Amino acid sequence: MFYYLFTYLKEEFDLMGAGVFQYISFRAGMAALFSLIITITFGKSLIRFLQKKQVGESIRDLGLHGQMEKKGTPTMGGIIIILAIILPTLFFSKIGNIYVILILVATLWMGLIGFLDDYIKVFKKNKKGLRGIFKIIGQIGLGLIVGLTLYYNSEVLVREFEPGQVMNSGVQMNELKYEDVKSTKTTIPFTKKNEMDYSVFTFGLGDWLTMPIYVGVVIFIIMFVSNGANITDGIDGLAAGTSAIIGLTLALLAYVSGNVIFSNYLDIMYIPGSGELVIFCSAFVGACIGFLWYNAYPAQVFMGDTGSLSMGAIIAVLALTIRKELLIPVLCGIFLIENLSVIMQVSYFKYTRKKYGEGRRIFLMSPLHHHYQKKNLHEAKIVTRFWTVGILLAIITLATLKLR
Repeated sequence: MFYYLFTYLKEEFDLMGAGVFQYISFRAGMAALFSLIITITFGKSLIRFLQKKQVGESIRDLGLHGQMEKKGTPTMGGIIIILAIILPTLFFSKIGNIYVILILVATLWMGLIGFLDDYIKVFKKNKKGLRGIFKIIGQIGLGLIVGLTLYYNSEVLVREFEPGQVMNSGVQMNELKYEDVKSTKTTIPFTKKNEMDYSVFTFGLGDWLTMPIYVGVVIFIIMFVSNGANITDGIDGLAAGTSAIIGLTLALLAYVSGNVIFSNYLDIMYIPGSGELVIFCSAFVGACIGFLWYNAYPAQVFMGDTGSLSMGAIIAVLALTIRKELLIPVLCGIFLIENLSVIMQVSYFKYTRKKYGEGRRIFLMSPLHHHYQKKNLHEAKIVTRFWTVGILLAIITLATLKLR
């Protein structure tokens, strides 16, 4: 919104200072600042409103230290996260950009599903919330929207330059020879020839198979990451802090992928228009950090599924749009291990119950953060250590840009 306004003022009236809105870095900084202000300023009001409406978390007694003390803590705080992401994005990004539109749709889509889940839990007094099948349908629906848009939309392109051209800040784009092509290529980390096209999985059976294969991968990634974020949201500050680290990393990756000079220097795909996602990422990071103001131990509010499902979907869609989805196992390693700990625990319990007549466990409790709680580690220490691991994984992710 402001981008178009100040571009008009610059062109028509040569307004002093209006030109700064042409810079992604400036707009990203403003988006992060506005997001922080919105979250911190209006977060307290939301908490009071939720308390007034008695929108409190129902707690099952799992025998964890300090768990029952959280009973009645307001939930559905993800509403403020979503608002703090969407409003700065609308203010400071090019809202006609296809990537911005797609990520906003993903945010609202999964935010609505999470909201319905929280609403049923809180107001309908149904601890199970929205039935699992409806969550899966919602995730598949989003996967279809994202996958088909990325596959068919004419604005989703990769720019391929003729080899041997010198690119630096003094070279104009119209001086370079290039072609914008539709592609299902993605980035393979730690390899010299770091690009792979999903068409290789058709095994020569026909190009028509590329679309269903690609869309299937998109659906799987969105489901896995959104569920991983949802599972990680089990102790104060864990999901929000981890997501902020991931969001900042994705902002850097989006910036270099949308910048012709940096993408050429790093030998990665240049994706025209993807730089606008930096504004969204900045708002996302600002919202997560601002939410920690109230969600850090001891939490005054929980994000609920409204926040966790939408944050996971945001991270998945961001990685897909900048073609870095194969970095998710590294970058989102916390979500991955939390997911796997549940899968391993349930699978092993069922296997041993069938084989020995009684179920046995790998962990004291799953997901993994509860295992450490059972070992009497304070949840603030668990969260800090998980954040530390998340930072290390983010550094490794960024290192893949040069380590091949």
